[in-house]
Amino acid sequence: MVTHRQAAIETATALVHNPPLLFLAGVIAITIGLAMVLGHNVWTDGAVPVIVTLVGWSTLIKGLLLLFLPPDAAPGVFLGALRYEQLFYVYTAISLLLGSYLTWGAGRQR
Repeated sequence: MVTHRQAAIETATALVHNPPLLFLAGVIAITIGLAMVLGHNVWTDGAVPVIVTLVGWSTLIKGLLLLFLPPDAAPGVFLGALRYEQLFYVYTAISLLLGSYLTWGAGRQR
């Protein structure tokens, strides 16, 4: 994503403008979010388990938003309100740092 910024932005823009694909993404996100929440709803034992739980809940909420937002409102929310194009590198950095921390934490747990 970092090296192909414009391609990632175009893909996200195409996704939010395609209602059937947005519906499918919502169903997949709800499925993954529910699996994480039901299988790993841990609010103690350190930062790593709590972050995994928060990721599960945020994935579930994102899936619900994708599923229940009217198709004409999705571009305004995901591209407009969240300013995806302007804050692209911020969102990418958060994902990279979170993934790196969880990978490090998983290796340290063993």
